[in-house]
Parts: sequence; structure tokens; C-alpha cells
Amino acid sequence: MDSLGLGRRLMVGLAVLTVTGLLAMISPQSAGAATGTGYCPGRKVRTLPFSAGSVWVFKGNGYVCAVTLAKKAGAARPMAVSVQARGSRPGVDKGRYRHHAGPVTVHAGHRCVRVRGSVGKASADSGWILC
Repeated sequence: MDSLGLGRRLMVGLAVLTVTGLLAMISPQSAGAATGTGYCPGRKVRTLPFSAGSVWVFKGNGYVCAVTLAKKAGAARPMAVSVQARGSRPGVDKGRYRHHAGPVTVHAGHRCVRVRGSVGKASADSGWILC
């Protein structure tokens, strides 16, 4: 076997590894965004629906994360999401958004949490959950 053939095989192998690595880095994010679970780490444990949208709640490794999603994307409007572990101050994201507010993540450990979300004047409040 000559050195030219070996060099060519090494180049092809390197190209295949590079493309495989890039695909591995891109695919999980694309899949998460497509299914809607790319907002927060962990598993989705609750959905709090309300007239103008819903709040998705995720839990994993002692953390709770939430995001408020509008039913319809459109012009920027007031939106908010908050997550509060019992005995702590809430983590909040509020402002004028087109599609979603958040994500907001707090360390909850084994404590109960309260999740709130709003789009315009419509809102949802979980009360104390995940105790």
C-alpha cells in the first residue's frame, strides 16, 4: 500500500468524524425545539393551561424550571413567568414578548414550588405543587 492511499483514507476518516460530531451537536437542540421541550432541562411534569396560553413546568436534579407560552405568536405583549421554591424568593421573567416568557429555573430540592404565568391579563397559578 502506498502512502498516498493511506493519506487519502485518513482525510476521508477525519471528514466523516467531523461531520458526525457536528450532527451530534446540532441534532439534540433541533429535536428539543421541535418537540417544545428545548426550553428547560429535565422532564415536563405539569402543564398549566389558561385562556391566552399555558405554563410548562419541568423538574430535574433538584431544579424546577418553567416557561409561559402564548397560544398564538404575534405582536409583543406583556408576558411573565415565575417559579418560587417554598421559603425562597421567586425567580421571575417579565416583559414584552412575542411567543414566550422564560425559562426561569430555581433550585427547589425537595421543597414545594409555586409557578405563575401570564399573557396579557390572562394568567395561571399552580398553588404549591411538587411537594
